[in-house]
Amino acid sequence: MKKIALTGLTSAALALTGMQAHAQASGYPAKTITLIVPFSAGGGADNAARIFAQGMEAVSGQPVVVENKAGASGSIGAGQVARAAPDGYTVLFDASSFTLNPVLRKLPYDPKKDFVPVSQAIVVPNILVVAPGSPFQTLGDLIKAAKAAPNDLTYASYGPGSLAQMAAELLKKEAGIEMVHVPYKGGAPAMVDVMAGHVGAYFANAASSLNYVTTDRLRALAVTSTKRMPELPNVPTVAEAGIKDFSVYEWNGLFVPGGTPDAVVQKLYEIVKAALARPDITEKLARLGLTPVGSSPAEFAAFLAAEDARWREVVKANNISLD
Repeated sequence: MKKIALTGLTSAALALTGMQAHAQASGYPAKTITLIVPFSAGGGADNAARIFAQGMEAVSGQPVVVENKAGASGSIGAGQVARAAPDGYTVLFDASSFTLNPVLRKLPYDPKKDFVPVSQAIVVPNILVVAPGSPFQTLGDLIKAAKAAPNDLTYASYGPGSLAQMAAELLKKEAGIEMVHVPYKGGAPAMVDVMAGHVGAYFANAASSLNYVTTDRLRALAVTSTKRMPELPNVPTVAEAGIKDFSVYEWNGLFVPGGTPDAVVQKLYEIVKAALARPDITEKLARLGLTPVGSSPAEFAAFLAAEDARWREVVKANNISLD
């Protein structure tokens, strides 16, 4: 009898919890949503988040506020969201570092347990750039030079563990070459030194480097997308240049704290998808070279798992350590 009573109590409690979650989702959102951007104001993620917040406001009818919580390659802001109430009102607007940080660093949270993926919102490829006066006219030239003189070629990144570094490390792995990493405290100083010829190459974010390429202040050797960029029709993809199946994208996506009800996650995803369908939002994103995605929570989760596996393999093969 006790066992039966306990089972009935458990079932009732579960039913009550389900009803509460449904009620919570049916009125969601009923107040301001806060997008936590774990990077500095004025950067690529911040610019995208502020455009995105406009679309979310228009769709949801509620204010969407962007807060910057920069530091530790995005882990400070992410940690704040991991500790937030799981009600859908504190949302992490993170970038590629979400999948790179756990591969390279010890974190104060568990990305797989402490977060629920909502949607991959946008993507942007990188452009492999060199100085206008560089002797490299093609990616093949760069690879040939790196093989002829191992470790003579340098490459820039906007910080240790950044996607710019990992794209170069993936190229090293796939092409069988060596290059020396020169990390900078941000993309702007890295770009300046590449333009001046102080560093050999740089996998630059297309949103920040495209203007420099089209005005001949940087030379593009290849793009990391699966297809050529419409803005650079004469620049081949890395895969076209001989590195099979090579594709790397910077991305931004939304996450909520672990334990957020499924119904709330679904409602937030629907808001994201509707925001990305607005012509005014897609036009603003396109000006930054950003492509809308709007994947479902399940699709985003699968993407994150694939990224985790890929970068772990690269880190292990190239013996990368940030300790």
